[in-house]
Amino acid sequence: MKKIIIVLVLLVGSFAAEAQELVWETNVTKAMATSNETKKPMLLFFTGSDWCGWCIRLQKEVLKTPEFAAWATENVILVELDYPRKTPQTDEIKKQNNELQMAFGIQGFPTIIFANAKIKDGKVNFEGIGSTGYVAGGPSAWLAVANGFLKK
Repeated sequence: MKKIIIVLVLLVGSFAAEAQELVWETNVTKAMATSNETKKPMLLFFTGSDWCGWCIRLQKEVLKTPEFAAWATENVILVELDYPRKTPQTDEIKKQNNELQMAFGIQGFPTIIFANAKIKDGKVNFEGIGSTGYVAGGPSAWLAVANGFLKK
């Protein structure tokens, strides 16, 4: 009987852990407001989610791991700026993402920018903290690079 209870507790726990998936904001205005409220920088993830092999690999090896989830919850506001080929997007999101791609000079995917943003005189001013992309070595290697930017 004890074994059955233990197995049930473990199963319920694993489902609860999976249910706590990270929330990636797609609206940068909302993300900026949250960033300013919480005093956490934004992690802007420029990705081609349905065609970019390195983006998919970064997601699988780092961004969808428990280590990254715990780190992200503590340290950043997550923003996904996607440039899909098959997945439909609203015109508003396409426009926003294209403007941000030009503003940051993004030429390849995946690119991750760490930034703070302030609105001054009706205009958004981004303060870049650092940028990276795919880093070999799994979550610990990627998080070491990210932490280097955030500690500056």
